[in-house]
Amino acid sequence: MTDTSRDHAARLDAADPLASHRSRFFGADGAGAALDAPAGTPLAYFDGNSLGRPLSASITRIELFLREQWGTRLIRGWDEQWMELPFVIGDDLGRAALGAADGQTVIGDSTTVLLYKLCRAAVDAAGPDRRVIVVDRDNFPTDRYVLEGIAAERGMTLRWIDVDTSAGVTAEQVEAAVGDDTALVVLSQVAYRSGHLADVPRITEIVHAAGALVLWDLCHSAGAVPVDLDAWNVDLAVGCTYKYLNGGPGSPAFAYVRDDLQQTLAQPIQGWMGTADVFAMGPEYAPAAGIRRFISGTPPVVGMLAMRDTIALIEEVGIAAIREKSIALTEYALALSAEWLAPLGVEVASPTDAAERGGHVTLSHPAMREVTARLWADDVIPDYRDPHGLRIGLSPLSTSFDEVWLGMRAVRDTLAAL
Repeated sequence: MTDTSRDHAARLDAADPLASHRSRFFGADGAGAALDAPAGTPLAYFDGNSLGRPLSASITRIELFLREQWGTRLIRGWDEQWMELPFVIGDDLGRAALGAADGQTVIGDSTTVLLYKLCRAAVDAAGPDRRVIVVDRDNFPTDRYVLEGIAAERGMTLRWIDVDTSAGVTAEQVEAAVGDDTALVVLSQVAYRSGHLADVPRITEIVHAAGALVLWDLCHSAGAVPVDLDAWNVDLAVGCTYKYLNGGPGSPAFAYVRDDLQQTLAQPIQGWMGTADVFAMGPEYAPAAGIRRFISGTPPVVGMLAMRDTIALIEEVGIAAIREKSIALTEYALALSAEWLAPLGVEVASPTDAAERGGHVTLSHPAMREVTARLWADDVIPDYRDPHGLRIGLSPLSTSFDEVWLGMRAVRDTLAAL
């Protein structure tokens, strides 16, 4: 039986080796902002897998950039450092959180645009007999929509994998779906709805045995679970930076292209920043060598700044320690759910085995849409996903066990009051 006292949460925080890092996040220990909340009411943030908290260092960094770089260096900043930021930060991210050697990761564009670029490049490189793209029906909507558009553009077929929305895609399902006609497989390492953690190395191996390429969506995994792209021989990957990487609202995404594919894939959005000589302004497009060819337009410099501090913190702490804390937080949330919420009819819509689960859990009940709306008004911030899912995203570096306790108690009390 789980100890559901707040004192137990305090003991867990006292024993947490990462607890001290929470104070580095702006607002993590401050009060909430609900208009009708009593003074000093703390905010329980369960949405770190949608938008992470900012580090205080990032606020300072952005202010200094405005004053000391943009404000004084002006256009000179491009020559002095801005032009290379997509590759410098990409290499830092690859080293700290992706298991990627230098020269394979770049920052720029939105997740949707980068998905389009890499998926379109992959299918165009496939042979004429490979006209099938494999994707699961529970993949994030952007992934599915982008692939529907590419299939229509290129006269290809989508082959759908049907999955349990409380679980995720298995290696066996992928093996049954791929074949000699497959050009590309697109899957998420962590399922956005259930939190299911896919077996990336095994599935990648299966796709390669069929002669196809695989792209992994890392939006819900980068910065929260171990990723080892080089060791797993992954072809392509895309991920956002505003969740566990704390880049801020709309911060640019990242793309990974394995080094041996960079010269053979032709990205479809040919922009001046991806050319061999950016300032030659030549009459024809000549792609750059290496990862530079996968960028298109002017780098979103301001949008890249905040993630630098989180990437540095991930490298300082180590992704293994972050994963250990993530498991501890989700296990605690599930234990409180079993004691407090199961008697109210709540079911777990996520894998219960920590080895098969990423950094969030989803709790299912027909009233969860209304519960979510009421919680937001009271400074408890989960999010809602159909069908009937209250999703609890626990960012390991900024979330305390006491915060989990407060939030889960609020879920219980709100649901019981309906």
